[in-house]
This record gives sequence, C-alpha cells and structure tokens, in this order.
Amino acid sequence: MRAIWNKEVVAESDDTVVIEGNHYFPPESIKEVFFVKSNTHTTCPWKGEASYYTLEVYGKENPDAAWYYPETSELAKGIKGYIAFWKGVEVTK
Repeated sequence: MRAIWNKEVVAESDDTVVIEGNHYFPPESIKEVFFVKSNTHTTCPWKGEASYYTLEVYGKENPDAAWYYPETSELAKGIKGYIAFWKGVEVTK
C-alpha cells in the first residue's frame, strides 16, 4: 500500500493493518522528512489517545493529515505506533 499526498509517496508498506476502513502503516514505512508532529490529540473510546502529524510536501502543508496511537488500549495493541491518513491523502495499492 502507498499513502500519497501532493504527488509524493509519504508512506509505503505491504504490511498495513486495516481497522475501521483505515490502513495503518508501520512506523518504519513513512518518509519522516514529510512528517511534522502536531499538538493535536483526540481520544477514541476503544483505541486510546491519538496524536497527529502535519504533512509538509514541496512547500505545502496538510495539517493533522496523519494520526497514530503512541500508547493503546489492550484491544488496539496491534496498531501501537502505526500511522493512518485522511484529509486528502490517497491510500492505494
């Protein structure tokens, strides 16, 4: 799977985990140069507290376009640290 934004592959992996229709990419599969930590946090009742990244690609920003769970509940331990995308990021094979 590939995550693409602003014509750039920002993550690529054959080992994503799909939960609730979202592909969660292993941390080592992202291109860190495009990811900037955000101060945004949200809470999922069964996964835990999510943290976010803003994508910065070729001078354009996509605020909070990626999220991950640095710590998870027992139910979501399979995606701890994995990154998912939204806000116009295309996830495709």
